[in-house]
Amino acid sequence: MNLYDLIVIGGGPAGLAAAISARQSGVEKILILERDNELGGILNQCIHNGFGLHTFQEELTGPEYADRFIRQVFSLGIPFKLNTMVLDISRTDTDQKLVTAMNREDGLLQLYARSIVLAMGCRERSRGALNIPGFRPAGIYTAGTAQRLVNMEGYLPGKEVVILGSGDIGLIMARRMTLEGAKVKLVAELQPYSGGLQRNIVQCLEDYDIPLKLSHTVVDIHGKDRLTGVTLSEVDASGRPIPGTQERIACDTLLLSCGLLPENELSEKLGVTLSSVTGGPAVNESLETDIPGVFACGNVLHVHDLVDYVSEEAGRAGIHAAHYIEKHKNTGDRGPKPCVTLTLRPEGGVRYTVPQTIRPAEMEKTLLVRFRANAIYSNCTVSVWLDDVCLLHLKKAKITPGEMQQLTLKKSDLEKAGASGSLVIRLEEASHENA
Repeated sequence: MNLYDLIVIGGGPAGLAAAISARQSGVEKILILERDNELGGILNQCIHNGFGLHTFQEELTGPEYADRFIRQVFSLGIPFKLNTMVLDISRTDTDQKLVTAMNREDGLLQLYARSIVLAMGCRERSRGALNIPGFRPAGIYTAGTAQRLVNMEGYLPGKEVVILGSGDIGLIMARRMTLEGAKVKLVAELQPYSGGLQRNIVQCLEDYDIPLKLSHTVVDIHGKDRLTGVTLSEVDASGRPIPGTQERIACDTLLLSCGLLPENELSEKLGVTLSSVTGGPAVNESLETDIPGVFACGNVLHVHDLVDYVSEEAGRAGIHAAHYIEKHKNTGDRGPKPCVTLTLRPEGGVRYTVPQTIRPAEMEKTLLVRFRANAIYSNCTVSVWLDDVCLLHLKKAKITPGEMQQLTLKKSDLEKAGASGSLVIRLEEASHENA
């Protein structure tokens, strides 16, 4: 039987960091499964700089950032299989995890593991998910597909470009297409605010005089064989097109940057409970799902804004997986011990938190909690309440949905909670902005 201590599904930045930290924490039998033909994941096509400022205190390109972790995987002797598609994950009668995968060299593989780290990343929303009317002409791409075509295959998708959605990939591709000689006419965003980082708005749009039209969307597509243009419309507060605001824009290329979705088909088949907000697994303070021994990190858990945060989070997942393996390897203990579990409730402008539950008894001395807001707020206070006791007041000049926020909770504070305690994170004294 092919029994591993840990199988990491995904060889991108999350999977690499998780495997490295698990090995450094004493886990011997680790295997990384990657469906692409090389390690590094999406970073391989992100040739722009801006990565690594938190992790390495220097500015790197995506491939350079990935290479730092790939070199550690090699130096630590962590095995991996490329071009390997994981088909299924299931639980055995002995509570091991059975991973069914396939590649050309080995054929059908059945691998067993004491623990699993889910690190499959995320995918883009396609045109079909956006319900844009019109024909299906050539010239419509997701921003990530266009990025791969330009950066890795040397192919320019078009000359006159409209970008729908102001996610970070869309903003970066506005600059990239401009540098390659295309004319980016505008970036349209359905929301009254951008979904990308402020630095990308400045460096990718404002520095190149590319207009950003907030509260706008594409309502029609023109052209039968090749895209010839789109119709743009302003939308109201409910996202409905406003009559009389339509404008036809001539273009031969439409790039879609309308959000990312965690890749959780495997998680769902395994029976992992998914968050209705993030689309990723609901996890506790150890980044463990509700299936013991199955951990999640990176964009499969929730979509991050910085890859540095992905690596930090994945490193913690690897450490917690190592602790789980060590604890259960010899004792045969298969289930979590009953203990007080606090559910984090996001309120008052907080859209979601990660983790979603906390077991104070299982915490380290401090716990990093990340969250996103549901709109732009200024002059606000992030407050954490345990029942009627305020544990934390954190002043913020401005919070935007595109930038992840974080705060630190103390174990000593949370241990005071009773069995029915509630933990609330909310924005208070906040001024709501539309742009």
